[in-house]
Amino acid sequence: MLRIAVDAMGGDFAPDVNVLGAYEVAVDQDVEIILVGDEQKIKSFLTDKKELKGNIIIFHTEDTIKMDENVSSAIRRRNTSMRIAVQLVRDGKADAVISAGHSGAMMALSYLLLGKLPDVERPAIAAVMPCLKGHFILLDAGANVDCKPEHLLQFAFMGDAYHKALFGTQSPRIALLSIGEEGSKGNELTKEAFKLLQATTLNFTGNIEGKDIFFGLADVVVCDGFIGNIVLKVGEGLADALMKMLKREVADVITGKIGYMMIKPAIRSFKKKIDYSEYGGALLLGINGTSLICHGRSSAKAIKNAIQVAVKMATKQIYKNISENLNYYTGGN
Repeated sequence: MLRIAVDAMGGDFAPDVNVLGAYEVAVDQDVEIILVGDEQKIKSFLTDKKELKGNIIIFHTEDTIKMDENVSSAIRRRNTSMRIAVQLVRDGKADAVISAGHSGAMMALSYLLLGKLPDVERPAIAAVMPCLKGHFILLDAGANVDCKPEHLLQFAFMGDAYHKALFGTQSPRIALLSIGEEGSKGNELTKEAFKLLQATTLNFTGNIEGKDIFFGLADVVVCDGFIGNIVLKVGEGLADALMKMLKREVADVITGKIGYMMIKPAIRSFKKKIDYSEYGGALLLGINGTSLICHGRSSAKAIKNAIQVAVKMATKQIYKNISENLNYYTGGN
């Protein structure tokens, strides 16, 4: 049975959503959930769920990393729910860890306690984003503000392995985010990365412009963490704004109520496709283990889906696939 460690106290709505999300997975799947956090607060949400028995375990600790804390001071504390959750993976007591808490601290603790893979210089955050043809993977989505061309090359290999594991794609299309399709367009970082990617056996399709990434022209979009985080947050904000604009425009029409009832199924389907909670969290690639960073505003549904992704990635041991791919490319050096 796989074991997933959940930072029960991480996130804006903790521990409620973390406990409820874990419960929904535990009743449907043969998975053991380890909730790390304040036992009294956690148990208040499990009192009516006695049938779970051993599927959910509580690891008690009262210390929690707050969302506005300084990363360096937060990761030094030994008994925070986030640190203990990551330690469970390091010590072989859990197969994966997720947290909706402080993303910087989660990334730092995962790197510090689990270590990075051989041949990986910089771990990257891989976010699954919606597009016209389904979904694409964006990385780096915020782990590395300043990058070298070699880092973008490694991100491409990581994204390739992740897309294959998550979606079963044989040869994911890899694209480099830039200001023009030609290899000569962009800054020094993208132009040098373009050359490196061209020399690999990856299915590199060239540069892709920001206006094209949501049309499904690439399966993996590679960029530095500064640009990637902007793309991620603009995408989330735009999706929310579009939903509100759509509802407002329908309501302004005289026959709005009738029209809304007719298109309600389509709106519901559209909302599901653009909802970040469908995949729950962003996988931290390049570390020696399975670690998912969830949105601070995660719902119970998002936590549930994040746990399911963690189960899938832990089963496939995606981090080993990444290590093998990079080792093959570097010739084992």
